[in-house]
Formats: sequence, structure tokens, C-alpha cells
Amino acid sequence: MTAGDGRGGLGPRLPRDVRKGQLGMVRTFSAGSDRLSYEVHGSGPRVLVWLHGLFLDAQFHRSLAAELAARGYRVILLDLLGHGESDKPRHASAHRMDLYAEHVVQLLDELKIEEAVLGGVSLGANVSLQATVRAPDRVRGLVLVMPVLEWAVPAAAMAFVPLLLSVHYARPIVRVLARGVARLPRTGVGGVDSVLDTLSTDPDEVAAVLHGLLVGPIAPTLEQRRAIQVPGLVLGQRIGLIHPFSDADNLAHQLPNGQLGRTHSAARLLIRPAELTDELDQFLAFAWSGRAKVAS
Repeated sequence: MTAGDGRGGLGPRLPRDVRKGQLGMVRTFSAGSDRLSYEVHGSGPRVLVWLHGLFLDAQFHRSLAAELAARGYRVILLDLLGHGESDKPRHASAHRMDLYAEHVVQLLDELKIEEAVLGGVSLGANVSLQATVRAPDRVRGLVLVMPVLEWAVPAAAMAFVPLLLSVHYARPIVRVLARGVARLPRTGVGGVDSVLDTLSTDPDEVAAVLHGLLVGPIAPTLEQRRAIQVPGLVLGQRIGLIHPFSDADNLAHQLPNGQLGRTHSAARLLIRPAELTDELDQFLAFAWSGRAKVAS
């Protein structure tokens, strides 16, 4: 894993603002005392800000970003705080989901983007929803893949509470394992390397992120969701515990201009993340059309 200004991590970080991530330049911006990393793929006014899932990062979605950039979109991959190349503060208060949403809006300000389509997978979908509530006039549309809402709570608790206990009470063992993974060579395959970097994360950084997400708001209220007017594409997997299809189905019906689709499992997205390209291209074309603006 990479380190950031003495804030954690297990290895040296390359100089900022000069690194390349498969056709996209890696840049940073400041959010208060923290620095966040992002990649820009493609160019033009039709912007998609795409957010990763929990403990993954931008490189997981580089294939998808490259495919969409080739079709005329500017795709921005943001590493949320505590993930990827972004800083990793070790206090839980930095990792609330509503603060992550504020960082998305700050990114739009940094790049002087007045409107963008927001989207992402799992954590990224929830942060996109929160950012839309925070700044509805900045959002042109939403792509929400496997959102984590009410029906996911029991499974999420069963998965994340033991993980949190492990990184607390088995910290020395977890740290040794993480350092071992950090020494493994990377493959050059974005999804695989993203997972390897996740497994090499320092346990104190994992604990801070989990603490912050568990104590803060997970998603907008039902009333707030029903007030979102922009077109929304919600994709859910048929079978999943942390990402039950019922959450996606309910959300698609709660959004006034929502539509529901199905995606492959999270494992399939890891292996072939660019499979979403055609469906996203079709939705993005609509979101950036005059028809979508009238409909909203």
C-alpha cells in the first residue's frame, strides 16, 4: 500500500500530480487538511464522476473509464478519503459518508464543473446519493450500482462488525499479513491490483474508515430520496446479502425518475468491470440530452 505524508500506509508514494493511471493523469486536490487523489480519463463537457466501493479505489474502474472516454465522455475517478492514493486519516470523524459527499462537491468546484452525472458501486452509489442531496443543482443524473440501504443492514452488520473487531484485537497479526501482501508484485490489472492494495491496508486505517461509516448516515432519508428529480439508473444483483436486489428495486421506485436494471455479481465486476459500458453509455447519452433536462 502507499503512504501519504506520514499518515499511514506501508510503502513509498510516487510524486503527486505526475503519475499516470492507464490513459488518465492522477492528480490531487485539498479538502481541508486532507489531500484527495483523482484520475481524469477523456475530455469534454459530458462528465461522469465515478466512485469505487468500500476499501477499493480508482484503479478498479480504469477499464470502464477508458471505454467511456473513448465514447466521448470525461470520466473522473475519485479515491475517497481513506482509500487508494488519497490521504488516510486515522480518526473516525473523517470518514462519515456525508463528508465523503462533500468531497465530491469540492471536486466539482476544483475542476470548475457546473454539472456532472454521479455514480458508483456500493459505497460509491451511497455517496453519490448523499452528494445529490447536498448539491442537487450540480447533478445531471445518477448511476447507482448495488446500493446499500435498509435491507442490507443485517448482512452488513454480520460482515463489518467482525472485521472491525479483528482489526482492533488482532492488529499485530493483521499488520503482518498486510505488509506481506504489500510486498507482492502488482499485476497491471486494475481490479486485481485494487484488491491487493486493499489487503495491504494498515489495520488502523481500516478501523478508522469502518468506525466512521458505521456511526454516520449511510444514505439519505426516504423523503430526501423521493425529492431527487434527476434521472437515475439503479442496477442491482439478483442474489446478494450486503447488496440485496430489494434495496435496488426499492430505490428505483423511490426516485421519481428512476429506472431499474440488473448487473452481474460483485465478483464478475471485479473480473470484467467494463461490462457496464454499453448500459452506461446509453444512460449517459440520455442524461446529457435535452429530453432528460425537460423530464427532470
